[in-house]
Formats: sequence, structure tokens, C-alpha cells
Amino acid sequence: MIDEIIKSALTFFVIMGPFSSIPIFLSVTKYMNPKQKVSAATQAILTAGAVLFAFLFFGQFLLDVFMIDFASLSIAGGLVLTILGIELMLSLSISGKSETPPAITLLATPMLTGPGVIVTTMIFVQQHGYLITSISALISLAASWVIMWLSGHISRAIGTSGTDIISRVTGLLLTAFAIELIISGIKAAFLLT
Repeated sequence: MIDEIIKSALTFFVIMGPFSSIPIFLSVTKYMNPKQKVSAATQAILTAGAVLFAFLFFGQFLLDVFMIDFASLSIAGGLVLTILGIELMLSLSISGKSETPPAITLLATPMLTGPGVIVTTMIFVQQHGYLITSISALISLAASWVIMWLSGHISRAIGTSGTDIISRVTGLLLTAFAIELIISGIKAAFLLT
């Protein structure tokens, strides 16, 4: 159970990519005092968490309503995550993500809890159940909050090139996870072992 929680939390963390949100968070909060910045980070994480947990608990209901098979979700999710991973690795903007969201809520979603996190949440509920997925999500959200809280220090310490390197490595890991989802979805769809 511990191994599943750690792996799931790391996956959530990689997909959320809080390091890539640092420049945006800094630009949105540049005129705020330290207390307001903490409040802004908390607001962003709470909003991201609300979206994540809405899909965690009601995602299966949506699958049932639209009669979507888990194998199809796995393949589609893998394709979406592949695109997001390629975006991170190559610094592209295939999905049309806004570079300068006007508010903290837009930082929360789609930046932190975007399509990748939503799909992954629903897949993890199918694979691991509600408890492991919930704990993993909470760990990842807490880690993301800490990174946003320390964003000024992190930005000064690693610089722009350091942030770019982290984003590219994150993209590679995300793409590898996406390929695993596609393979497992194909196996489930065609009843392969």
C-alpha cells in the first residue's frame, strides 16, 4: 500500500508540474506581501483540490453516464498525457494553455489540475481505489503548496535554466507514464495478458 501511495503521489506531482507554475505564480503575486502570497498559494491549491476531488468521487458516475469503458479512458488519458509531456519537454503549447492567466483560480486549473490530473485521478480510482488515490492526491497538493510558498527562493536558487531543465525532465517522466497507460489500455481492450 505504501509503495502504491508513493508511486501515485509522485505521478500526481509530475503531472501537476508545480515547478513550471513558479513563473506564473510569481507574476500574479508580484505586488503582494508575504502573507498575501501564502493566502494566494492556499487559494490556488484549494481550488485545484476541489476540482481533483470532484472527479475523484464523481468521475466513475460520468463514465457510466457516457458509457465509457475503462480501457478507452486509459488509452485516451495516455494520449492526452503524451501531448502534455511533449509540451513540457519541447516547451511547446499544443493544448493552447494560456501563458498569463489573469487570476489565481486559473493557476489552479488548468495549470495544476488540468486534463492530465483529471484523467489520472479517474484511472487511479479504478486501479487503486478511493483511499490510496485520496492520500496520494493530498500529498501531491501539499507538496505543490510548499513549492508555491517557496517559489521566490526556488526561482532565485535555480534560475530560469534550472526551471526549464526540471520541466523537461518532468515531461519525459510524464510521457513514459502516458505510454504505460496506453499499453495497459490496449491490453485491457483486446484482453491481452
